[in-house]
Amino acid sequence: MEVISSATQAMERVIGAFDDINREGLRETPKRYIKFLNEFIHKDKDFKFTTFKNEGIDEMIVQTNIPFYSLCEHHIAPFFGVASVAYIPQDKIVGLSKLARTVDYYARNLQNQERITTQIAERLTKELNPLGVGVVLKAQHLCMAMRGIKKHDTWTTTSKMTGTFINGDCRNEFLQLIVTK
Repeated sequence: MEVISSATQAMERVIGAFDDINREGLRETPKRYIKFLNEFIHKDKDFKFTTFKNEGIDEMIVQTNIPFYSLCEHHIAPFFGVASVAYIPQDKIVGLSKLARTVDYYARNLQNQERITTQIAERLTKELNPLGVGVVLKAQHLCMAMRGIKKHDTWTTTSKMTGTFINGDCRNEFLQLIVTK
């Protein structure tokens, strides 16, 4: 609680530097903002990555349009978008909800999009030992839309491919499957 109280006081000073902290609409804002950061950044313990024996599946497993939210580590401004995740199993498959949980787990932090993309691919590789992994994140960054260059509706796409996804037919199939019409 000491850390929360200290952070709240610091936020009062930050807001007070730009506006009247005693204004009715701002009085509780420092507490609300610190509560938001605490909820958003402090994840629950690492989730159980549930896997099952592969019963002969040798084709790509793809999950698309997984929404995610994060905070830019450079500006603490939100960025958000969708992730597409795929893998080709060897001995194990994963419970489908764990693909979305993996995205959420790494996004909920002070982050950059490139790191999230890599962390998701590395986690799937570590847990599943698949033939390959493909991860694509497409996001809008409010640090770019609201400040700086001020370009709204600009999307940033990052990808990480491993194993059979690095090049060739597998990569092309994955990229074709995730294209939204």
